[in-house]
Amino acid sequence: MVTVSEAVTDFLAQRRIAVAGVSREPAGHGGNIVYQRLRDRGYEVFAVNPNADRVEGDACYHELASIPGGVDAVVIATSPAAADAVVADCERLGIRRVWMHRSFGGGSVSSTAAAAGRRAGMTVIEGGCPLMFDPTADFGHKCMRWVMGLTGGAPKAG
Repeated sequence: MVTVSEAVTDFLAQRRIAVAGVSREPAGHGGNIVYQRLRDRGYEVFAVNPNADRVEGDACYHELASIPGGVDAVVIATSPAAADAVVADCERLGIRRVWMHRSFGGGSVSSTAAAAGRRAGMTVIEGGCPLMFDPTADFGHKCMRWVMGLTGGAPKAG
C-alpha cells in the first residue's frame, strides 16, 4: 500500500489534472479554489461540470471523456454521491490517480468510490486538499493540514 506522502508526491507530479465538480458560482467553492491554484501554479488543469460551458473564464468540459488528450489525475470536488460515477469514469478512461477533496466535514469522500478505485488499481487519496502540500500549498492550507492531522481528518491513501 502506498503512503499518503508517496501518493501526494505522485499526484502533484502530474501536469494534466481535471477538477470534477467545479461550480458556476465559484465563491467559496473548494473545487474552484483548487482549480484556480493549480492553474496559477502552471498545471494544465481542466474544469469538469456537466452543466457548465465556462468556469473561471475557461472552457469547461461536461465529462472527463471530452477532455482533448485526456488527463493524468482527477480531483473530485463533487458530492460524495457523484464521486462513484467519477471514479467509474476514471476507470473506464484509464486514469490511475484520484483525489477526493475534503476540508472540514464530509467533502467529496465516498468510501464506496474509494474502494472501487482501489479494486481497479487506482491510487486514491481520501480527504484533504492538494493545496495542503507543496508545490501548491499556502500558509492557510498548511495550517489546515496540521489541524486535520491533530483531529484525525488527515488524508488517507491507498
